[in-house]
Amino acid sequence: MDNFPIINLENLNGDERKATMEKIKDACENWGFFELVNHGIPHDLMDTVERLTKEHYRKCMEQRFKELVSSKGLEAVQTEVKDMDWESTFHLRHLPESNISEIPDLSDEYRKSMKEFALKLETLAEELLDLLCENLGLEKGYLKKALYGSKGPTFGTKVTNYPPCPKPDLVKGLRAHTDAGGIILLFQDDKVSGLQLLKDGNWVDVPPMHHSIVINLGDQLEVITNGKYKSVEHRVVAQTDGTRMSIASFYNPGSDAVIYPAPTLIEENNEIYPKFVFEDYMNLYARLKFQAKEPRFEAFKESNVNLGPIATV
Repeated sequence: MDNFPIINLENLNGDERKATMEKIKDACENWGFFELVNHGIPHDLMDTVERLTKEHYRKCMEQRFKELVSSKGLEAVQTEVKDMDWESTFHLRHLPESNISEIPDLSDEYRKSMKEFALKLETLAEELLDLLCENLGLEKGYLKKALYGSKGPTFGTKVTNYPPCPKPDLVKGLRAHTDAGGIILLFQDDKVSGLQLLKDGNWVDVPPMHHSIVINLGDQLEVITNGKYKSVEHRVVAQTDGTRMSIASFYNPGSDAVIYPAPTLIEENNEIYPKFVFEDYMNLYARLKFQAKEPRFEAFKESNVNLGPIATV
């Protein structure tokens, strides 16, 4: 198995730029995932976010999770659980409008740090989208514009802790799926592993690394690139020891953004993917998240035949 792609973003500024861009291209085409180091987000900010996230879980969520596990009888299961994940989670919205001030139980320091962290991640996401444009031969800003909609992109964070699980063979931390949206930026625990992606029929560990940001591509980038880049199935395997922290931020299209393959990436009679409104895709995804992505795309191909072209202006 090839080594998991690790990209040093500092190398974009010197003689290694061409080789680094090639490495990003290969990761997008063959992995759907890569891990960033020297990405420009201050390490002290990441340390603060990690500390506050783990404190918040212990103070506000750990007991609730134990009560949920007890009420569902999950510790005593004898067969595989297919309708639940072994995770404790809450969600933050940053764009188009933040809801951080409305989330209960968060300390003022935590709110402030998460807002600052989200701004850094938003900037990094847009920088990465332009690097992808460069590799794809698209004009700078194309992918950001494609995701924009009438009110800008949607951007939010799923904050998750995966507590120790007594039967990880029967209860997944998070069941296998592809991500629905655009580009995903993950700050994960550097000590407790669990994230895996499916490559060439095998589950491959995404290595925990201190102060790294893991990037993966969502379904919308697969559509816009007409399949040149693909979203990749991934899962979280719960561990018997240690609680794994995961802070996943999703830079997604605006709800009314119209998603379709970039014209310059369509070869003659080779438009593989459909055209649709992102909100419609999300409504379908909400029901079919843990199933294969291909039938989701097919459903919109069929609806386009009936509906005719979707207006893009």
